[in-house]
Amino acid sequence: MREWVKEYMMEPNPFILFGSDHFWATVISLILWILVPLYSKNSLSKRNQNKLGIALGFMVMSNYIIWVILEGVAGTFDMKLHLPFHLCRFANLAIPIVMIYKKNRLFQILYFWGMSGMIQGAITPDVTHGFPHFHFFRFFIGHNGMVLTLIYAIVVYELKPTLKGLWESFLGLNLFLVLAAIINFGLGSNYFWICEKPLTASLLDYLGPWPWYILVGEFVAILHYFAAYAPIHFMNKRTVS
Repeated sequence: MREWVKEYMMEPNPFILFGSDHFWATVISLILWILVPLYSKNSLSKRNQNKLGIALGFMVMSNYIIWVILEGVAGTFDMKLHLPFHLCRFANLAIPIVMIYKKNRLFQILYFWGMSGMIQGAITPDVTHGFPHFHFFRFFIGHNGMVLTLIYAIVVYELKPTLKGLWESFLGLNLFLVLAAIINFGLGSNYFWICEKPLTASLLDYLGPWPWYILVGEFVAILHYFAAYAPIHFMNKRTVS
């Protein structure tokens, strides 16, 4: 079984940026982002809304855990590659806490992480395999599924991003950056792409050479955060008026 899993996890099935797999994954995600929260809000009881929200949270979290298990079964688990010290992985593990306990501060942090990093990842995916490989589903559930869960928390649970939450999330981002840097120093890894850019195309390609792209990335992150907050801000103003 180990050899079969190893061969499957490593078999060639390249993902093509902006290809048909990418296009349909994006279209389906956009549909789900709209329909699932609206259906739950308008058609489900409070109890079933909570059940669906928790299920979404655990779907996103389990996606990362299943990957680690498969790498372990295949004998290819590597502490330099598979620990949860990329932002998206850590967020995937934390999102069930929001969906179960409605923790507002954690929601604020994950919202701005998700609506900046996750959407950016959905546009320029760091994924090695195309449909229908596990790695394809792993990436899009971990990123697009995370966005769906956050939108669900806003529409159904009525958790609202705030300007204070924006700055708390930015502080959390930098604390995570420091943590990932410490891990990288100890393991010789490249979590959070601190030591070098990913091999696949990404926004980092346009932010200059190392280490300047890290500093420029701070400003880009703030711009993304304010872009993620803008719709909420205008909706709040509309409600007040």
